[in-house]
Amino acid sequence: MRPAAALLAISCTLTIAGVLAGCGGFKAPDLFVVERTGSVHGAKLTLLVNEEGGVTCNGGRQLKLSDPQLIQARALQEELQSPSSSNLSLPAQPGSVLEYHVRDENGSVRFADNSAGQPPVLRKLSLFVLQVAQSICHFSM
Repeated sequence: MRPAAALLAISCTLTIAGVLAGCGGFKAPDLFVVERTGSVHGAKLTLLVNEEGGVTCNGGRQLKLSDPQLIQARALQEELQSPSSSNLSLPAQPGSVLEYHVRDENGSVRFADNSAGQPPVLRKLSLFVLQVAQSICHFSM
């Protein structure tokens, strides 16, 4: 290939890559997705959080976490590695109101608000989901 042709090919490739990146061609990896269900009004929620702080609520448009919330989400994802990789499933006890199913790259975790034997990360995750649902998604429960 002649040098001018090679330069043109590289230029075209970079231009196409730039256009794709600018038009949503790049998608940040997901940290985790939480599906919350329950017996109270407003319990049903699907919360998808990505590595760059994007969050979608029930499949809606992408919203943005605050920097502290993104740091919290990343810390939660790290703490979820052990329970998730073992596919932890904790049954609900009588009187349960909310149930959660969390999936990430390592596996999944199922638990309820009153499951016995919850590692501390699951309580932190429940609070994170509630706070994001209220402050970012503007959902009430």
